[in-house]
Amino acid sequence: MKKTQQIRAAVPTKLTRKPDSHKGDNGIVLIIGGSETYVGAPALAALAALRGGCDLAIVAAPNKTAWAISALSPDLVTVKLPGTTLSNSHKRQLVPYIRKADVILLGPGTGLKKTTRALINAVVALAQKLEKCLVIDADALKCIQLSKISKAILTPHAKELELLLVNNKRSVLAQKIAQSGEIKAKVAILHKGLANLLRRQNVILLKGSRDVVIAARKTIIVRGGNPGMTVGGTGDVLAGLCASYLAQTGDLLFSATYASKMNKNIGDSLLAKSNFGFGFIASDFLREIKKLKRANA
Repeated sequence: MKKTQQIRAAVPTKLTRKPDSHKGDNGIVLIIGGSETYVGAPALAALAALRGGCDLAIVAAPNKTAWAISALSPDLVTVKLPGTTLSNSHKRQLVPYIRKADVILLGPGTGLKKTTRALINAVVALAQKLEKCLVIDADALKCIQLSKISKAILTPHAKELELLLVNNKRSVLAQKIAQSGEIKAKVAILHKGLANLLRRQNVILLKGSRDVVIAARKTIIVRGGNPGMTVGGTGDVLAGLCASYLAQTGDLLFSATYASKMNKNIGDSLLAKSNFGFGFIASDFLREIKKLKRANA
């Protein structure tokens, strides 16, 4: 196993800004996601990205979903795509926004229709061509081709990791990971089995009771969090934070690690403040990000 360390409170010096910076200098995040059923997922991710400190968060979503997101917050820019689901036909409309963004976040609330899968892979291909960084989350993890991914943070939980591997004809690797009990053993198997993926500047943020951030030369375990964080939407917040920090720094390992730490600290902070146990919701996380960022700075 590669070098492993437990993350403790750290000063995020990478997130400092130049005094004379202008709008856009501190990161632009494009979130491509959403559907009629899942309006909240891309909205939570985008608002978390803004709370994480990036200058602009742009949400590209199906028409009615995008209008609903606009109504949720005046802070978000939305790209209103024709139809009720994401489709490969939207690629041309997305190109100028992909060119403009520092980071593209794919997956929150997209669903898995065939046309949506085609769009996700088309966006990945264009992002690679333009040398853009990616954060790949949720349903996007279930349709990407690992051989074509570089400069990305992948954010699966255990089940999503299994599906990701099976869909990429790595069933034997998925089985080995499932059968290994210790986290160190799982990480060692992943390092060996996905060595080529990791060498292409990719980082895996494996979500769980302990998050494990896996890069080519380092593995970082992030402890903390609590069972209340199983509430829907916390993963979208985490993905938004990853994208925000990545857009500001260009550092994949730092961004995945700091986002994980922040997300878990927020969950613990909300639980400590709660008078009724696990009653907090994902949108509560947005109000806590700024407070915890001050505490850690």
